[in-house]
Amino acid sequence: MRLQGKVAIVTGASTGIGQGIAVRFAREGAVVVVDYIGEASVAEATIAKIESFGGRVIAVRADVSDSEQVANLIAESVKSFGKLDIIVNNAGIETKHDFVDFPLNEARKIINVNLVGPLIVAQAAARQMIKQGHGGRIVNISSVHEDLPMPTNAPYCAAKGGLRMLTRTIAVELAKHNITVNNIGPGAVYTPIDADIQAQPELEKLLMAEIPLNRWGQPDEVAGLAVYLASDEASYVTGSTYFIDGGMLRQAGSY
Repeated sequence: MRLQGKVAIVTGASTGIGQGIAVRFAREGAVVVVDYIGEASVAEATIAKIESFGGRVIAVRADVSDSEQVANLIAESVKSFGKLDIIVNNAGIETKHDFVDFPLNEARKIINVNLVGPLIVAQAAARQMIKQGHGGRIVNISSVHEDLPMPTNAPYCAAKGGLRMLTRTIAVELAKHNITVNNIGPGAVYTPIDADIQAQPELEKLLMAEIPLNRWGQPDEVAGLAVYLASDEASYVTGSTYFIDGGMLRQAGSY
């Protein structure tokens, strides 16, 4: 098991990609802290999946854009398990509007969760890792849209583009502490939020036409890449984005 003995926090781990990563980390031997927002019940499914095979897990509520809540997330994790080895910045939100009509309050919230949040979490995690003195792993869940424009989604794309440069910059700064920092850039990965697309065959057909492999990705496929980047196997890997998109970016670049 590649993460045996490691302690990992996964933000936004109650559903979708975050849940897939949390469960896969636990299967690889990590102790997992499930970050969630809202009622405690939203984390129950992830906890149940991990406990079903004997994995060790706790849940901590924290809004990643709130520095005090993030400090508590780190503190509770260390209090419970004695250290922190891995942080996965997965929490994210998006809404779509024409740019000229995009409500400023929504744009600010998207940027706060998708860019300021990872900055706050990575900073708090790095401080703890430096204090411990044995390095660590920071894995950010970015998007193909850190490179690929998406009309009606400007704040989300801007946040993901910012996350790319945040990753590159802090990877250089934190290397002397043996802390690696990398992005994963998913394309069309199927989660329950995509049920409305799958329910519209013509819309789904248009989406699949943009993907050379002509299918949805799955959360567990993203989780497999996250395990690699969080493991000792990736000890010489830092400052990069690893796209997992079925070839979407290469197809977009061929027009």
